[in-house]
Amino acid sequence: MKPIKIGLLGLGTVGTGVVRLVEGHQDDLSNQVGSPISISQILVKDRSKSRNIPIDASKLTEDPWEIVRNPDIDVIVEVMGGIELTKDYILEALERGKHIVTANKDLMALHGREILEKARDKGCDVLYEASVAGGIPIIRTLIEGFSSDRITKIMGIVNGTTNYILTKMSQEGVAYADVLKEAQTLGYAEADPTSDVEGLDAARKMTILSTLGFRTDVALEHVKVKGISAVSQEDIQYAKRLGYEVKLLGIAERQDDLISVSVEPTMVKTSHPIASVNGVFNAVYVHGEAVGETMFYGAGAGELPTATSVVADLVAVVKNMKLGVNGRQSQLSYNVTKLKTDEQIASKFFLLLHVEDRAGVLAQIAQVFSDCEVSIESVMQPSTPNQSSTEIIIITHQASKAAMNNVLKAFESSSAVRKVKSVYRVEG
Repeated sequence: MKPIKIGLLGLGTVGTGVVRLVEGHQDDLSNQVGSPISISQILVKDRSKSRNIPIDASKLTEDPWEIVRNPDIDVIVEVMGGIELTKDYILEALERGKHIVTANKDLMALHGREILEKARDKGCDVLYEASVAGGIPIIRTLIEGFSSDRITKIMGIVNGTTNYILTKMSQEGVAYADVLKEAQTLGYAEADPTSDVEGLDAARKMTILSTLGFRTDVALEHVKVKGISAVSQEDIQYAKRLGYEVKLLGIAERQDDLISVSVEPTMVKTSHPIASVNGVFNAVYVHGEAVGETMFYGAGAGELPTATSVVADLVAVVKNMKLGVNGRQSQLSYNVTKLKTDEQIASKFFLLLHVEDRAGVLAQIAQVFSDCEVSIESVMQPSTPNQSSTEIIIITHQASKAAMNNVLKAFESSSAVRKVKSVYRVEG
């Protein structure tokens, strides 16, 4: 049997995992696809560097074009990262009729449509399961498992670094800055953690998920993003007292033909399954009109979990090659993108206010909510004896984002409210 030849772009953490799985599971893979799968060439930065797995040095190259233009290679597996140059390599490989498996969320979030259009025109596959949520097969599920349903909501923890930080803050009472340093020491957070803690990584993943789930082109600029750097230990402890956990959630919703997508710290009722997803684990909740509520949970990163998704895509590509159906399953969007306005985006809200401790303050605050047509669900005032100021916690009923913005604007000129310390969306 003629082997299927693979070109591997990148031999970092995930690339090493791909080599381990392909070479270690050769019998299983051959039985599944009907022929051996061989990694013929591997792109590395430095051929002389020592590796923690045995690699035939003759397979290594420092020139990506050597792999892209190799006529013997059938499938390119891209796990090197990067955006613009990587896009050029992939487009050239597609032009030459090679299939693509990638774990590159940044590339697919920014240039996914261009790449998928090229793949369609050339009759090639582009699969990218590993670009979102590591080992959780969420992309294949959205494309295939929900093909007969209409998805109305996708909500998930899709960044393990921020979930680790918020879990430690909640369970151990550690301050944000201290947990971040620990996460960097453990390798969960980069030296520059901005992409993770400010929600940019999660936003790119939600771009991919909402595009697939709603069959419409969602661009990164459509995602409203707020990170966790301003989440305080005070916020988390008040949330726990009220029966909530704080999680960085990606939330994509569709109502009729209108959609909204956001990434933001959110208070989740402890009874909701996502509230109990801790550490570096990921979870994605999907609601369909027919199937109702479903949730997918697992390792969101790491060598072997992510490599498992990569190799699963590789198997799917090879099976399509055997059947002669590559490029037939279009992932291109066909719905017009229509975004909700702030008047159409609604949720409950949590507010932590620093206010004057005097008679009539609550009445003034309640009047602001009434004027802005926002209904209050509950109010809590922690005890602060013998002080001129105090804190008030308010949870609203469902209210539009526009109405809540009006409340916050009114508080800026209120003599009763010294400061709006925190505002969070509430779910579950």
